Amino acid sequence: MTKSIFITGAGAGIGLETARLFASKGWFVGAADCDQQALYDLQAELGERVCAVHALNVTDEKAVIGALSKFAESTGGTIDALHNNAGILRVGCFEGIGMADHRAVIEINVIGLMNVLHAAFPYLKAAPGAVVVNMSSASAAYGTPDFASYSASKHAVRAMTEALDIEWESHGIRVCDLMPPFVNTGMVQANAGGSRLFDSLGVNLAPAEVAAEVWKQVCSPQLHRPVSGQFKILWPIARSSPAAVTRAVMKKLRRG
Repeated sequence: MTKSIFITGAGAGIGLETARLFASKGWFVGAADCDQQALYDLQAELGERVCAVHALNVTDEKAVIGALSKFAESTGGTIDALHNNAGILRVGCFEGIGMADHRAVIEINVIGLMNVLHAAFPYLKAAPGAVVVNMSSASAAYGTPDFASYSASKHAVRAMTEALDIEWESHGIRVCDLMPPFVNTGMVQANAGGSRLFDSLGVNLAPAEVAAEVWKQVCSPQLHRPVSGQFKILWPIARSSPAAVTRAVMKKLRRG
């Protein structure tokens, strides 16, 4: 039987490349995004037999429930993999960003992710060996200056991943995440002037590289998967170093 994956934020960037990759592997893709035209373009590229599209905002709980229910009608009531990729980024000094923007980051990156997880649970439970791949970030390793609300949202994603990987183990569902540094997407490009960290750390990852890591997580899940050679080295150091050391490194990187 054909395996299925539901991907949020599938209209561009990492989500788009993930949809393309899984379709090329013979999976049936449920692509969700708030950009309806981008979804139509993706479906035209992949074909209706391979890709079902669902225009929605992940903060709309009813829309999320409806989309997952409709997708599951085409899969026999199961979802083998879920990629929670939808998210937004707002970069700059905390007080210089309006509260509406901070709130939107939390609503989409955290509440939206929770909406999808909650609605997808029965279909994941019905699929033997189901895997959830949440999109966390390197900024979940330590609170990141100029990315305060975004970093906070990704810390929440990390915590949700850790909690549900324990809770849902009894249901045969693995929950894991990806922790990439900066990825060359439209979202990052739109914020490129907001912090010196972009220059200090570089924007070196392509969306297709991260999509390949989604595939690895589905095939061989590990709780947290750091992405890029740079962060694979930094992640264990950040976890084991005293907070004062990590803080000093972040300050230095911010100065450029």
